[in-house]
Amino acid sequence: MKKEKQQKSLTKRILKWSVSILLIVLIALVAIPYVFKDKIVQMVTNTINNNINATVTFNEADLSFLKSFPLASLTVNNVSVVNKEPFVGDTLFVAKTLSLDMKITELFKNADETIDLKSIATANGKVNIILNKEGLGNYYIALKNETQESTAENNSSFSFNIQDYKVDNLQFNYLDRSTNTQLQLDSIYHTGKGNFADDILDLDTKSTAKVSFNLDKVNYINNVAVSLDAVIGIDLKNAKYTFKENTGYINQLPLEFNGFIQLVEEGQLYDISFKTPTSSFKNALALLPSQYSGNLKSIKTEGNFDLNGLVKGTYSKNTIPTLDISFSSNNAMFKYADLPKSVKNININSKIINKTGNLKDTYVNVNKLNFKIDEDVFSANGNVSNITTNPKVNITANGVINIANISKVYPVKLENELAGILKADVTTNFDMNAVEKGNYQQIKNAGTISLNNFKYEGKDVAKPFFIDKTAIAFNTNSIKLNEFKAKTGTSDLSLNGNLDNFYGFLFKDQVLKGNFDLNSNNLKVADFLSTETKTEGETDTKTAKLKIPSFLDIKLNAKAKTVVYDNINLSNVSGNLFIKDEAVDLQNLKTDVFGGNIGFNGNVSTKGDASKFNMNLNLKELNIADSFGNLDMLKAIAPIAKTIEGKINSTIKVSGLLNEDMTPDLKSISGNLLGQLLDTKLKASNSTVLKSVSSKVDFLDVSKLNLNNVKALFTFENGNVNVKPFNLNYKDIEMQVGGKHGFDNSMNYDITFNIPVKYLGTEATNLLSKLSPKQTADIKTIPIKAILTGNFTSPSFSTNIKDATSNLITQLIEKQKQDLKDKGKDKIKNLLGLGNTKNDTIKKDSTKTTNTPKDKIKGILGGFFSKKKKDTTKKK
Repeated sequence: MKKEKQQKSLTKRILKWSVSILLIVLIALVAIPYVFKDKIVQMVTNTINNNINATVTFNEADLSFLKSFPLASLTVNNVSVVNKEPFVGDTLFVAKTLSLDMKITELFKNADETIDLKSIATANGKVNIILNKEGLGNYYIALKNETQESTAENNSSFSFNIQDYKVDNLQFNYLDRSTNTQLQLDSIYHTGKGNFADDILDLDTKSTAKVSFNLDKVNYINNVAVSLDAVIGIDLKNAKYTFKENTGYINQLPLEFNGFIQLVEEGQLYDISFKTPTSSFKNALALLPSQYSGNLKSIKTEGNFDLNGLVKGTYSKNTIPTLDISFSSNNAMFKYADLPKSVKNININSKIINKTGNLKDTYVNVNKLNFKIDEDVFSANGNVSNITTNPKVNITANGVINIANISKVYPVKLENELAGILKADVTTNFDMNAVEKGNYQQIKNAGTISLNNFKYEGKDVAKPFFIDKTAIAFNTNSIKLNEFKAKTGTSDLSLNGNLDNFYGFLFKDQVLKGNFDLNSNNLKVADFLSTETKTEGETDTKTAKLKIPSFLDIKLNAKAKTVVYDNINLSNVSGNLFIKDEAVDLQNLKTDVFGGNIGFNGNVSTKGDASKFNMNLNLKELNIADSFGNLDMLKAIAPIAKTIEGKINSTIKVSGLLNEDMTPDLKSISGNLLGQLLDTKLKASNSTVLKSVSSKVDFLDVSKLNLNNVKALFTFENGNVNVKPFNLNYKDIEMQVGGKHGFDNSMNYDITFNIPVKYLGTEATNLLSKLSPKQTADIKTIPIKAILTGNFTSPSFSTNIKDATSNLITQLIEKQKQDLKDKGKDKIKNLLGLGNTKNDTIKKDSTKTTNTPKDKIKGILGGFFSKKKKDTTKKK
């Protein structure tokens, strides 16, 4: 019993000691790294300063005993290496993390001793290798000194005797500016295991990446998936890397490699051969990316596809390895299990050759390429030489392809339905210099291509597009469109003409130039405007913006019997359209519409975020009610026009933005309209404004206003219209109207009536009749001011007619008073003989003196006083 208790007690003590020791170890594993952290950071800094001529930065360094136990792990975060001259500012290397693993015992070495690294790992990084035009690389960042070779080992705090390494999500970019060569390996995931402490070792690697390659701005490989699981024999002393056991893939195509790559003083020495391990025709389809090749397991194939290659020689500044790569297939076929048709009689014989090691001597031969679908046979052959300097192309194609069969033999995911019969019988021979410089006389073309019964249907077109027939003839100097007949909706198109820059457009992203005649019996603009359905829960649709292609530089001589634009029917449309730089210039475009015709000159541009237009219009004898009632722009400029019956001649200059349905955005337009009315009359019943004026001016019958040959100038901008004062006549009443209104129907007009006095009532006319013609000469008419405000649906009209009438009566009374005064004065004058004696004849007698007014006055006064004198005498 006592013994059992002693054993239990011992067990508990051992357990406690074990737990305590474990805790101490864990605490040590967590805490001790902090003791060594500063020393390791100093070692990293010393290594950088002693070996690298570049600016190196990192955020922090963390040391852990747990991450790679039993090794110690140093992780450096956000590392970047930025070049100095002559690549100042270029980033050589950047990584989110860089991890170095080593034995824990290495941490007890002094800061000036070498630490032996066992593993390296990096994640989310980028390497940029750049060669300038002089051939100098940005990776030459090692410090140079006289004792470099003898002290190389002492300059570093680390010895790279690693046994494995790992790269997660690295991007490698290579740019040679002297040859304009770009190579990119993206999404690199790579691991390697081997003992780098040995001079000769086997490195077991696994790699995946996506490859893109451009040469002189031409893309040859784009995002192609590659992978390689390989054992590579490495000879460190001779810098030689030999392929041993390996399996590689280009997309899904398997390849086996033999040979080696060796770093030499001139560059890299290659002696590599590769081939497909099997010759199944599935290998050909496996070259395609998996998203395009479909399920290869379900495909039935016959015949062979072989890919063999030999790359041998030195890659240097002036040379490349020689190349001999061949693709071949004989009488092969394939059929996908879930598709109805097969491709038969496939024959391929193609080579990529370089025999000299000079890059410009690389050429591609397609000696044979033919296949058959149903009864349609297509064949082609040709070659491309002098690839890097001035590529020369020689191609011949002949055969028939039923486009609808493409989706029946190959699992291509077409968003839009295609159908039609393509026939080709064409040869072409040209070089790219001729294309770039436009020396089309050096381009030798012959043959024809036709496409019949073609159908295209998709979201980017409003309605299915049908090409009934098209035929292209290839000539030496140009490509001629002999025939093009198409339909969409109710619209039809017919085109013919010349393409002048087809090869520049096809190979060099140049604009497509041409000159065409366009004819149509019926052209409805809405047929070419697709609609975008709104998100779920919304029921309406939105018209997609019409965009003029930027690659077009063509002239169209257009004629159309009928064009339907915004529900307006245009007849006999003709003119010239110049399409360039995402814009259309209209020259001498004319059409019959609204009982007259309109001439157009101007342009429409869809470049940028908003489409815009600038147009000069010439309207001749247009029906006013139809044109101003149906065109929103004219309706906004002159809303009163809807009350006018008759015709108009007008010139309009207008510019602004276009809505997505290509109608003018009224808020943005500006310009002017000068109009002349012809044989017109007003219908006051159609206008609240005119009815308001008629009700408040008794003497005016608006419907009888004389509008013939009336001219008016409207200027408009920012939604406001200014009307320059213009003259009207109603019987013997003259009127002048001027002011402004807004597109929101607000208005503010001044009207002046010159009214004869007879319209102002009996009191004024009676007073006027009592005056002499001389006194009434200046008051035959009086001006009456009127103001028209409010809006076109609820107008406010006022005049000063009462005040003007009162002022006139006062004026007439004053004149009448003055007239009476003048008459009184005349009577006195007559009484005194001071009247007008112009017509009185005083007969002269030889015995009498002249009886003048003065004499009369004297006689009257003398007689008066003489009587008094006589009376006085009598009294005496």
